[in-house]
Amino acid sequence: MSIVASIDTQRKLLLLALPMILSNITTPLLGMVDTAVIGHLEHPYYLGGIAVGSMIISILFWLSGFLRMSTTGVIAQAAGAKDVDKVWQYFFHSSMLALGIAGLLLIAKTPLINGILGAMEASDEVAQYAKVYFDIRIFSAPAALLNLVVLGYFVARQQVKWVVYQLFVINVINIALDIFLVVYLDWGVAGAATASVIADYCGLSMLVVVLLPQIKQVNWRELIRPKRMFFSKLLSLNKDIFIRSLALQACLGFVTITGAALGDVTVAANAILLNLFLFASYGLDGFAYAAESLVGEAKGQKNGQRLHQIVMISGLWSAIVGGLFALVLFFLGNAWVALLTDLTPVREYAREYLPWLIAICAIGWLTFLMDGVYVGLTRSKQMRDSMLLSCAVFFGVWFSAQQWQNHGLWLAFFCFITTRSLSLAIDYTLLYRRGELNSPSTFT
Repeated sequence: MSIVASIDTQRKLLLLALPMILSNITTPLLGMVDTAVIGHLEHPYYLGGIAVGSMIISILFWLSGFLRMSTTGVIAQAAGAKDVDKVWQYFFHSSMLALGIAGLLLIAKTPLINGILGAMEASDEVAQYAKVYFDIRIFSAPAALLNLVVLGYFVARQQVKWVVYQLFVINVINIALDIFLVVYLDWGVAGAATASVIADYCGLSMLVVVLLPQIKQVNWRELIRPKRMFFSKLLSLNKDIFIRSLALQACLGFVTITGAALGDVTVAANAILLNLFLFASYGLDGFAYAAESLVGEAKGQKNGQRLHQIVMISGLWSAIVGGLFALVLFFLGNAWVALLTDLTPVREYAREYLPWLIAICAIGWLTFLMDGVYVGLTRSKQMRDSMLLSCAVFFGVWFSAQQWQNHGLWLAFFCFITTRSLSLAIDYTLLYRRGELNSPSTFT
């Protein structure tokens, strides 16, 4: 690895990662405006309704995140191979998949929300306003899912500045419309949902305008003919990532549900600790996004040496960020917890479990890095199998250690993160030693 090549790779990595870190960190901060606006209405069930409704929407759209990951991987590889036609073929077919899934969500929206609310024990008022929010917000599905594909394209082509600009536009529009529709027009929950729908379509429109000059150079008469081969490859890739996402959601949901069963103080403390972990993940995800693009490009070029260099440098920076978060939590974790709650029992309980979070941050950087690497490699089966193995370890440890109650739960979560990290890291090491990083991809 030459010094010049190493410096150039680090520069490209940081230019991709830092804007994504910035956009990731600002998302939850700006998203608090929704809660603040609704939280000042007369009754608490308004806030409860929007919390439940937005949670359902968030899970549905988050589970569709495979559209972004798969698009990033295949387009980065096609771009690395300098196959412009395949770049746009994958973009077109991914877009069709996104619109198809959005159409299914719209068709099934009534039985979907009725079934979910029926399985919950929410009050009649909260359920009513959750349905109001969902019935409006679901109409942003075509924009939100198509936006995942467009974001995947921009990450793959290393044009992440547009991702940051779009996030800013969406949030500014959402904030302005929240205040106008909810406060001035008194639309309540319906106003908040409408604001989000309009903001989503405005954000997508902005990126489409940016794409137009690039699209004009393409021979669309040939490219817009659906081809079974592209759909087949994308469906196989997306299926594995979707299964991975379901398994991940099952484990995260189990932590919350089990914490609730252990008591109000436990679930509140766990929520604070998970939010701190989520905040740390925003920084680590920036390097994962960069790795997706750069690894995919190197894979398309069949340049195993450069690919390995990217993984090593990404690993170095991810380890630095993960270590910094662990150090911050070690020295300032108690103060951070105090900022998030003034309830003494919750503070004291959360502080008892901070060492688990510190340990998770110290190892968890590898989880995010390897996810990014394997998205770039489009090795979705390994991602799926790693997650299923980690999920099995999580539940196995929990049922063996549940007599330790919340300590047993955090031990299970630590083992879950560790298994995810090591299983993919070991698999990658074997790929490298066998010289398979130079092998051609099935997607180029």
